[in-house]
Amino acid sequence: MKTVAMVLFPDFLLLDMAGPMEVFSIANRYLEPKDHYRLVMVGTEPGMLRASNGVSVQTDLHLDQARDAYDLLLVPGGPGAYDVKLPALQRWLRDAVPRAGCYGSICTGAFILGHAGLLDGYRVTTHWHYTERLIRAFPNATVETDRIYLEDRNLITSGGITAGIDLALAVVARDHGKKLAQDVAKVLLVVMKRQGGQAQFSPLTAAVAPQETPVTRVQNHVLEHLDEAFSIERMAGLANMSTRHFARVFAREVKMTPMEFLQSARIDRARNLLETSDLPLKTVAYKSGFGSVRHMRFLFGEKLGLTPTQYREQFS
Repeated sequence: MKTVAMVLFPDFLLLDMAGPMEVFSIANRYLEPKDHYRLVMVGTEPGMLRASNGVSVQTDLHLDQARDAYDLLLVPGGPGAYDVKLPALQRWLRDAVPRAGCYGSICTGAFILGHAGLLDGYRVTTHWHYTERLIRAFPNATVETDRIYLEDRNLITSGGITAGIDLALAVVARDHGKKLAQDVAKVLLVVMKRQGGQAQFSPLTAAVAPQETPVTRVQNHVLEHLDEAFSIERMAGLANMSTRHFARVFAREVKMTPMEFLQSARIDRARNLLETSDLPLKTVAYKSGFGSVRHMRFLFGEKLGLTPTQYREQFS
């Protein structure tokens, strides 16, 4: 029997906890009793802990009582994971993780592991909305921004919220085989392996900065005329800069090259049209500046891991 411990704290995200634990609970229906997962809730405070949505959960043990060597130790995310310092939990994790077979986080629970020094030297992921923040906070970790979940040695981390279900299914598949994980996924009405990564949910271009600069003027002009042809020379001309100087200034301010910005903006425009209209793919490609459906399909596959048709079916 393997023990899965989930560590709860005030303002945790309920689905980060419930999704993975439901996977292990349903897996138990198919397993012999000797192979069951034993599920344990460890709390930073004794008794009930309130989730960010107001629901309270009864924990099994307080940190001071949780001294077992757990097979899998998980930390959920939520506002309490990234808005509040939890020094007692960090100390407990630093002591508990070396005794655990595997440890990990769901969504923004990665911030708690990071503050405990448990992400350094590992490849990790988190919710797409928080990846830049995680990169800045923990430079000794390698943050991969487009993964649904990610295993690196004895650490397993997942993207946002429902990605905790993907993480748990991967653990079940590792422990008991793919067939059992598929059976659990069918009960939950989810797929074992999603098409694409987190990029399909997040905008590829950040909002243009509100202050007016030569670069933001170019960005806004490009966004207003995406159906036109653009080269770096044309964009540099709009900024009244040399091509080399413009490319350098643009990359510094926007954190991507001018052509990467153009490509990402076109993909975002196409995504919006696919989500909100029934326009033919040829029209979507033209309005987004791709020139052809073939080129749009190639870039969607490269950036999102989906074809435009798959994207429309999934999000419209």
